[in-house]
Amino acid sequence: MQILIMRRIYWILLLTLALSACGFQLRGMAELSFKNLYLQGSTLSISRELKQSFKTNGIQLVDQQESAEVFLELLGETNEKRILSLSGGGLVREYELNYKVNFRTRDQSSPTWGQVQTVQVRRDFSYDDKVLLGKAEEEARLNSDMRKDAVRELLRRLTAIKPAAKTQN
Repeated sequence: MQILIMRRIYWILLLTLALSACGFQLRGMAELSFKNLYLQGSTLSISRELKQSFKTNGIQLVDQQESAEVFLELLGETNEKRILSLSGGGLVREYELNYKVNFRTRDQSSPTWGQVQTVQVRRDFSYDDKVLLGKAEEEARLNSDMRKDAVRELLRRLTAIKPAAKTQN
């Protein structure tokens, strides 16, 4: 019994050491310089996940513009599916998936919006008519992963925003 416990501790220690030695690190919170955000614009397929990411990172979505430090406007999104390669018989062998999100931001103290920014994510995948159902599931999973990557990229871009301090009158 004692030897079994010691073996488990040994393996846990060995695994912990191996993970720390390879540079593995859990994804931390985004270091955003604001605490309140007003989200406006179109409701996109990433809106729910984006709101969840804000909540996870300690950013409160406010209902009134006056109490927001930063404004984020989601302008739109596009999904594209493009043929990358064909077989000798003219059958599709490979597709490219593109996902784009357009947004802009502004500080509470500024009356003008910043430039429209675009987050673009791409994935390639092989295609075969013989495994149609599996390839449809793979495409759906890739689209979901692209949306998650777009949310992470949008958060990374928001870390660059440094809102001006509110002046007290």
